[in-house]
Amino acid sequence: MASKTAKPSTVPFADAPINASLTGPQKIDLLRTMVRIRRFEQTSLKYYHDGHIGGFLHLYIGQESIAVGSISLLGEHDHVITAYRDHGHALAVGMGMDECMAELFGKKTGCSKGKGGSMHYFAPDKNYWGGHGIVGGQTPLGAGLAFALKYKGLKGCCLCYLGDGAINQGAFHEALNLAALWDLPVVYVIENNGYSMGTSQARSSAFPKEGLAARAEGYNMAWAKIDGVSLYEIRAGVAEAVARAHNESKPTMIEIMTYRHKGHSVADANAEKYRTKEEIQTYMNEHDPIEFWKNVLIGEGILTEDDYKAINKEAGSEAEAAAAFAIKSPYPDESEIFDDIYWEVDNRTEAGSTGRHFFHG
Repeated sequence: MASKTAKPSTVPFADAPINASLTGPQKIDLLRTMVRIRRFEQTSLKYYHDGHIGGFLHLYIGQESIAVGSISLLGEHDHVITAYRDHGHALAVGMGMDECMAELFGKKTGCSKGKGGSMHYFAPDKNYWGGHGIVGGQTPLGAGLAFALKYKGLKGCCLCYLGDGAINQGAFHEALNLAALWDLPVVYVIENNGYSMGTSQARSSAFPKEGLAARAEGYNMAWAKIDGVSLYEIRAGVAEAVARAHNESKPTMIEIMTYRHKGHSVADANAEKYRTKEEIQTYMNEHDPIEFWKNVLIGEGILTEDDYKAINKEAGSEAEAAAAFAIKSPYPDESEIFDDIYWEVDNRTEAGSTGRHFFHG
């Protein structure tokens, strides 16, 4: 990990206090969550190809360690917001497979009542605020969540995730400026899978040799660069940023290096053209975060191959059951098409009945 504010630690990441306190069952639970995300994604891809799911589908396969490792650090007053590759974060915060799969199928039992689809998962009861389809659009909202925490005097932070393709959006730089200017407790996490929608960073972005997160220097903001394969390293690095947000109300930009195994979305027909097949296989075979963590736990003597097979089988069965639930669930009624658009209207307030929230009349 590289950092503006401190030299890289010489202590092995497994021995970092945040990791040394993990119990064996907790480590296995982290593995279980990563496996559940992967099996969910694999199952959703299968049903997409079978014609049950329409629209976009951005899979998180290969990046599971980022959501699981970072979200595992959060507490009561911490919040999460992300972009459109949002299934992994949703399951990591505790959303159920049924409501997530039903949303993909456009069903009324989905987390957004079938109206949001793949890119718009929400769970306010779990401090999870989406799922946003506009590139970089969630980054000012992340600053806003952090502002609300500070305004209310709550000791918390907002983890705001974005892809490497969003770093050049103007809204993101405006959000960084305000976060630094107002000392907001927000942690911007760049999930750097190297290719944005399908263009290498060398062809799309100008940045220092230290990496994308080094741009934070321009905002006098702390930053770090982390290898996204190891949960230990992710937790150790993100924990520092969360502590900075909690205790100093200061923002941080973190770049986590990762790799998506599939295309940008299922509509990405060129996934093996702008990347070589050899490169993809190398990352899948040698840098898979689930295989890495599984082998770590086997090496520590708290997991066996048979244990892993059981976890994998259980997750696969759960994902298939979620798909069956989604298939049986009803579609939203046409009469509900205008529901859940304006809170004022749904709750029949005076403004909602007079139109003042539209026109300020």
